[in-house]
Amino acid sequence: MSRDANIATQEQAAEKINSGDLDAGVDQLFAQDAVDHDPAPGQGPGREGFRTFFKTLGAAFPDAHIEPAHMVADDTHVVIAYTLTGTHDGEFQGIAPTGKRIEVRGVQIGRFENAQIVERWGSTDELGIMSQLGAEPKQGLGDKMAGKLK
Repeated sequence: MSRDANIATQEQAAEKINSGDLDAGVDQLFAQDAVDHDPAPGQGPGREGFRTFFKTLGAAFPDAHIEPAHMVADDTHVVIAYTLTGTHDGEFQGIAPTGKRIEVRGVQIGRFENAQIVERWGSTDELGIMSQLGAEPKQGLGDKMAGKLK
């Protein structure tokens, strides 16, 4: 497939997230055995893992909006830098709805075959989301490394 077809798939994914209708588009946009190299907590494998993730995101942030800021593409990959915004109106990672608005940045690399995403690598500022929701960060690698640097 061509670079243009892959860009169109990536743009359709963003449009479906923004409309709250990605569940209907998952079959079209993601290969059955798509691999997410950076899955969200609790995200299962394949297309169904992506479907579950987007349902969870939509339930927690019904007005979730992805705004691509920069895109680079070739015949196999599409890379986007984006901003994710939304209002926390549903449970998210064990945090009850706060009504708070979030705005975080992220980057995604998608590998495409037949105009479908077959692999994804990426990162969204999850610490930024949790901080904006008022959640206390859990001790993680960053805390452990900070202790070693003292």
